[in-house]
Amino acid sequence: MAGNSAGTGIDTESDSAYTGTDMKTTREYRMLRRGEAVAGTRRSILEAVVALGYDELDLDPTLERIAAKAGVSVQTVLRHFGSRAALLDEAVTTAQAEVVAERIPVAGGTDAALAALLAHYERWGRFALGVLAREQSDPRAAGIADGGKRLHREWVASAFADVLPARAGEHRDALVDLLVVATDVYAWKLLHLDRGLPAEVVHHRMRTLTHAILASS
Repeated sequence: MAGNSAGTGIDTESDSAYTGTDMKTTREYRMLRRGEAVAGTRRSILEAVVALGYDELDLDPTLERIAAKAGVSVQTVLRHFGSRAALLDEAVTTAQAEVVAERIPVAGGTDAALAALLAHYERWGRFALGVLAREQSDPRAAGIADGGKRLHREWVASAFADVLPARAGEHRDALVDLLVVATDVYAWKLLHLDRGLPAEVVHHRMRTLTHAILASS
């Protein structure tokens, strides 16, 4: 029979087709696993940079420190990111995206938004204060601080969008300015770290401030 090995009864054409399909599946699986490994290494390196900043306030770590923290070689770090500057910039972008995600409340409304903000401050507030303390003397700290201020103003405009004037103008800008101050990380510091007030009381104080600002308009 055509396609059978002589005297064996094996369909060599079918067997060849099966083997080719099997090899393709295996190759695709290996490529997938390799891609996952590459992404995992890249993620570990970025997390190492963020951890050095968060835990030790080292905003300008050397490649050697980053590699040691991530458990890889300096060559691996450079292979993934090309340069230390590119890595640090991407780490800042990654951390900022995480900040934005953390500040989005599960439910709607200004109270839920404030709760999400305060939960974020519990995690990142001390780091933010450390960065702000160095923004006048450390260019990288200044860049991170500027980005944080911009993100916080955008958060205020979004979180209070339903109760702010719809039309842009001086009055709306003034309200946003006041709400930025009332919900700033320094307000959290004064109430929580300096006064020692529990989170629920800090939430109530900030809610009172924001309601008073909006009522005054």
